[in-house]
Amino acid sequence: MIDLTGIISISGQPGLFKIVAQSKNGIIVEGLADKKRVNVYASTKVSTLSDISMFTTGEDKPIEEIMTAVFEKEKGGAAIDNKVDDKAIEKYFGEVLPDYDKDRVYVSNMRKLFTWYNTLQTTGNLKEKTEEKEGEEKTKAIKADDKAKAVKKTVSKDSNKAKTSVGVKKTTGVRKTGTA
Repeated sequence: MIDLTGIISISGQPGLFKIVAQSKNGIIVEGLADKKRVNVYASTKVSTLSDISMFTTGEDKPIEEIMTAVFEKEKGGAAIDNKVDDKAIEKYFGEVLPDYDKDRVYVSNMRKLFTWYNTLQTTGNLKEKTEEKEGEEKTKAIKADDKAKAVKKTVSKDSNKAKTSVGVKKTTGVRKTGTA
């Protein structure tokens, strides 16, 4: 299965980002495409890819499983271009996830999935989860997972948002001290 630990999407920002560290006012992320680091404030709406799933006629399917199906179909190569016509997108998506809910999964959702997949593929971030032997540690994956958990913990303290969207209350930074 494809490992999406520590990969996020930021509302209003194009592309995908990798969580690098936690800052005083939010998190520090690095763009997968341009490698630029930016501070994402606690008030910004953030979605972790590993928490996103898509509707099917049965149970919801995690995006990691769908990306794994695309990865296997393309043998690690790029998916369909997200700019092709709607019929081609629907046909391709139907091959990858035949039991998707046709009433609740829109072409725009499919396009976003293929955009994310192709971004991960071209930047070399499409990595499969590795099964580890007992006693072995994946330090890189553990660090990324710890960062993601720390971000989730920080966010969940201040917010009651849905599982796929993470948001935090904004602090003003102005504090009254004393009386006038």
